[in-house]
Amino acid sequence: MWYEFLRFAHVIGACVLLGTGAGIAFFMVISNRSRDPRLIAHVAGIVVLADTVFTATAAIAQPATGYLLTREVGWPLLEGWVLVSLCLYVFVGLFWLPVVWIQIRMRRLALAAAEAGTALPEAYHRLYWVWFAFGFPAFFAVLAIIWLMLTKPDLPL
Repeated sequence: MWYEFLRFAHVIGACVLLGTGAGIAFFMVISNRSRDPRLIAHVAGIVVLADTVFTATAAIAQPATGYLLTREVGWPLLEGWVLVSLCLYVFVGLFWLPVVWIQIRMRRLALAAAEAGTALPEAYHRLYWVWFAFGFPAFFAVLAIIWLMLTKPDLPL
């Protein structure tokens, strides 16, 4: 029963990380295409909230449930696929943490432009492209982690 609960919680956490990440990216990209500072500020506020409520919660739960699962099943943390998954998880975090700061900064810049009735500043556009570029390696690393969890390949390390 404990194993099934841990596995369920771990899978739900993976779904939340992947789904929230994809959803956030979609809404930010679409709102950015509008070039409307008010819309972008509003969407960025929702994105920051979603990252705080959903992504951060799942990001904390994943290593906890993963560790408990490895203990329950008896997999060593240094088993190939487990270790590669952990490394990829750290890799994702190295991209996600700056993205949170970037989203907050983009929201502030869009809000300031909306209040001033001006176009988005160049600083916003630079941040947007960094945010956009950081999404790709993190997204594909999450996909790789999910693949590793599902297939558990024998990776001798």
